[in-house]
Amino acid sequence: KLSVSPEMDIMEYCRKEWRGNTEVAKRMRKGYEAVAQKFASIRRIRGDNYCAFRATLFQALSQATQLPSWLQSEDFTMLPENLLSEYDWIKQWQLKQKPGKKMGEISDEIKEYLMLLRKKWKNISEIKDPTEKQEACDKLFKNEEEEYSLYEALKFLMLNTAIKLYNDDKNGRRVPVFSWLLFARDTSSNPCQLMHNHLNHIGHSGGLEQVEMFLLAYALQYTIQVYRLYKYGTDEFITLYPNDPEEDWPVVTLITEDDRHYNIPVRMCQETML
Repeated sequence: KLSVSPEMDIMEYCRKEWRGNTEVAKRMRKGYEAVAQKFASIRRIRGDNYCAFRATLFQALSQATQLPSWLQSEDFTMLPENLLSEYDWIKQWQLKQKPGKKMGEISDEIKEYLMLLRKKWKNISEIKDPTEKQEACDKLFKNEEEEYSLYEALKFLMLNTAIKLYNDDKNGRRVPVFSWLLFARDTSSNPCQLMHNHLNHIGHSGGLEQVEMFLLAYALQYTIQVYRLYKYGTDEFITLYPNDPEEDWPVVTLITEDDRHYNIPVRMCQETML
């Protein structure tokens, strides 16, 4: 099974998927037409519960020209040890396909995943030729073992970001609005609950909820721009996570028909690039 399918013309894809004359089909076609003003092609993302991670990371790596500063920091790979020394409950982190593993070993595994993320990002960002870069991304996303290890790293970075935001709020520092919403849920009133009830389930029994898309954006320091096709004709058609992004954050673009599954638009039309 391909994680990221080959390119297909956006309007051709739309005609294939949305033939009927229902209101929904008409709205979807209008949405795809709007996306086609900016992008020529679409690539389908494999539809498991990792698709938001897969789409975001694939887009980020495809256009990476340098290693983000947070990936360069000395203590980046020390995160699991540092967090564990403060928060004993992280021992209950669920590793992919390895439920019930003790966190002593998990700490080393997550460290490996973080190192893999840094290595892959560095290698791909150093490739100058666009075709070669694309080939390197395609190859990475065909390697299931590595791919899922990278998602584990992303989940851990989200936990780290959530802990920071939670502590900032408790200490009276300013936090983004989504952070209040994240911790206002009955199921995630603190980072420990967020881990148990949400992060541990991502990829297994659920995907990312909207408020977690904000958390992912903050963890990566990327703006995630999403064409939400079923919202065509409203001001939520193009949604930004976060909605007040930092100026210097790079932008990746995704497409969704329902806020559950994400695909990616590729090949910006010439006029858009100018």
